[in-house]
Amino acid sequence: MVDVKDLTAEDARAEHEKLVDAIKAHDVAYYTEDAPVVSDAEYDSLRQRLLAIEARFPDLISPESPSQSVGVTPSKGFGKVRHRVPMLSLDNAFSNDELREFEGRIRRFLGLGLDEEVAFFAEPKIDGLSASLRYEKGKFIQGATRGDGQEGEDITANLRGVTDLPLKINESNGRAPDVFEIRGEVYMSKTDFLALNESQAASGGKIFANPRNAAAGSLRQLDHSVTASRNLRFFAYAWGEASEIPGATQAEVLSAFRDWGFTVNPLSRVCANMEEAIDAYRKIEELRATLDYDIDGVVFKVNKLDWQERLGFVSRSPRWAIAHKFPAERATTVIEDIEIQVGRTGALTPVARLHPVTVGGVVVSNATLHNEDEIRRKDIRIGDTVVIQRAGDVIPQVVEVVLEKRPKDSTPYDFPKTCPVCGSHAVKELNETSGKEDAVRRCTGGLICRAQAVERLKHFVSRNAFDIEGLGAKLIEAFYEDGLIRNPADIFTLEKRDKAPGNLQRIKNREGFGEKATSNLFAAINDRREIPLDRFIYALGIRHIGQGNARLLARNYLSFASLRESLSVTGDKSGDAYAELLNIDGIGAAVADAVTEFFQEEQNQRILDDLLAEITVTDFEAPAQDSSVAGKTVVFTGTLELMTRQEMKAKAEGLGAKVSGSVSAKTDYLVAGASAGSKLKKATELGVTVLNEREWLDLIGG
Repeated sequence: MVDVKDLTAEDARAEHEKLVDAIKAHDVAYYTEDAPVVSDAEYDSLRQRLLAIEARFPDLISPESPSQSVGVTPSKGFGKVRHRVPMLSLDNAFSNDELREFEGRIRRFLGLGLDEEVAFFAEPKIDGLSASLRYEKGKFIQGATRGDGQEGEDITANLRGVTDLPLKINESNGRAPDVFEIRGEVYMSKTDFLALNESQAASGGKIFANPRNAAAGSLRQLDHSVTASRNLRFFAYAWGEASEIPGATQAEVLSAFRDWGFTVNPLSRVCANMEEAIDAYRKIEELRATLDYDIDGVVFKVNKLDWQERLGFVSRSPRWAIAHKFPAERATTVIEDIEIQVGRTGALTPVARLHPVTVGGVVVSNATLHNEDEIRRKDIRIGDTVVIQRAGDVIPQVVEVVLEKRPKDSTPYDFPKTCPVCGSHAVKELNETSGKEDAVRRCTGGLICRAQAVERLKHFVSRNAFDIEGLGAKLIEAFYEDGLIRNPADIFTLEKRDKAPGNLQRIKNREGFGEKATSNLFAAINDRREIPLDRFIYALGIRHIGQGNARLLARNYLSFASLRESLSVTGDKSGDAYAELLNIDGIGAAVADAVTEFFQEEQNQRILDDLLAEITVTDFEAPAQDSSVAGKTVVFTGTLELMTRQEMKAKAEGLGAKVSGSVSAKTDYLVAGASAGSKLKKATELGVTVLNEREWLDLIGG
C-alpha cells in the first residue's frame, strides 16, 4: 500500500471515497444486520487509514465522513429513540506513541504545562452492543441502542431481561438523581455463548459466529422472551443526560454506579499518568485470554470531569477518550490470479484472488492491490506466496511477498493499458497541481463503458443515495443488460414503460418476479420520488463528491436550482461563481473542477432534466441551534490568551457557528487576539465586526 505521505491529492481523494463507501457498508453489516463481514482489526485499519488520509488532506474531512459520524440509521424493526445527549464513538490508537500523542493533544488543547499530571481512567473495551438506559427517580424507564449516535432503537422490553441490569437504582447510599442515563455494553459471556450455540445446533437454529453477534442478535429479538432466555449481561461505563453528576471524576461516578447496583468492570482503574496507562494496557492484554468475555482493546478517559467538559467533542467522538485496540492478525497464502475491477469513475483497481486462508476466524479469498504502482513497488506476481493482513484498504491487503517461495517461471505482472470491460484506452492522468502522473489508471470510455455506467447506477440507488429497497446490484446489472435501465431517469419511468400497451416483456414475467414482487418494486421506487438536496448531490456520482462534500455543497447553495445555476457558469475560473465554490471550507480545486466539469457536460444536463421531471429535490435545512452565533461565520486571528485557539474554535462550532480561515465579505465576526495582522486589516476594510476575546466570550455566554 502506498504510504499516506506519498499519496497525491488526487489519489487521496480516490482512496478516501473508496474507504468511506466501505466503512459505511461495514457499519450497516455490524450495527443493523448483526452480521459483520470483516474482523474488528480490519475495520479498525480502514478507519485508521481514513484518519491518516484526512490528517494529511484535511479538505477531505466533512460532516458525513465516517470520521465525523457514528453507527448507522436505526432499522425499521423497533421504535426510534432520540438521544438527548449524542451517543458517540471513540477514536482509536494502535501504539504507545499514539497514546502519548493523545495526551499531547489534551495538553495543547487545555494549555497545560508539562509539570501538571493528567490522570486517566482505564477500562477494558468490551466487545458487545452499546446501550443507553434512562432512569427517572431511580426507575428504569427506557432503553435504546446507539443507532447513528443521534437516534437509536427502542429496546426497553428486551433490556428488562438482561441478567444484571437493575430495574430500580439502589438508593441505600442516597437518593437517585431525578434523571440519569446509564450507558454501557450488553454482552454475552464465552461460557453462555458456547452453551447457546450447542442448543441452537441441537434445535436446528442459527449458529452465531462469536459472542458479540450472539449478544446483538439476542438483544434485538422481537420476542422479548427469547432475549430473556439468553443470559445477557451489562457493564456500565458512561452516562448521557443527567440532572446531577455523582462525582467530580470518572472514577467517582463509576463508584456511584456500583453503589446503585450496576456492574462496573473490575479491571477498571485510575492511572496517574500516561505511562501508567500504557502499563495498564499491557496487563489487561495479558489477561485477555483468561477472561470469560471478549475484549478488543483498552479505553482511556481523562479522569477529571471538568477537563472532559472543556475538551468537549468532535463530530463523532470525545476529545477526552481514546481506545487502544489490540493488533491485527496475519496469515500466509498464494495469489492464484489478479483481476481488474472498473469503478464508476473509471478507476482500474487490481484485486488478488487468493487461495482461501483463515485469518482471525474469517476466511479471506481476496485482497486489494490498490493500483499499478503498488504492484510494481512490491513486485507482486501471480503465483507468489504472500503475507496477508486483515487490515488496510477496502478488502484485506498484501503486506509483503515471500520471495524465497516464488516459482522459478514467475514473470512480472503486466498491468492492462485498455479497459477490460469496454476496450477503451486506460490512462494515467496528469495531476496539474503536482505535475506528476496519478497512481490510478482510468478507463477513458466514460458513459460508453458498461462497468462505469452500471456502477454509477448502483451508486445512485445505494443506501446513502436514493436507497431504493429491492433494486440491488444484481437487478441493476440485469436491467441494464436488457436495456430497461440505462440512466437514472429510467428508474422512475420503469413502471410506466412496463405497463405500456403492447409491451410483451413485462417485469412480472421475469424469473423470480410475479405480480407482488413487481408491485413491491414499483412501490419502493415511487416512495423515493422526493429526496433531500445533499443525498441527491451524492447520488449523482460526481467524482470526488462523497457524502461529506455533497453536504458542504448543499449547505452552501441550499437548493438544487441555486446550485445548478451557479455551477453552470463556474467554467469561467476568473468569475465570482468559481471563487464562491472554492471559498467553501473543505472544497479544494480538484473538487471544484470535478463539479464544474459535471455541470458543464451537455449530456449530464439532459440526464438531469429527465430526472427532475420525475422527482422532487427538497431544499437543504440546517439543524437549528439555539445560540447567538448559530449560522454565523467567524474567523480567529492573532495570539489568543483566554483559551487556546483549538478550544475557542471547538466552542464556536459547538454553538453552530462556521469557523473560517480567511476573511471575506461573508464573515460575520473577526475575533482578534494580540498581534493580529492582515486579517484584521481586511476585516476593517470590509466592515466586518471585530471583537476581542472577552467580547467574543461575552457574546457566546461564557
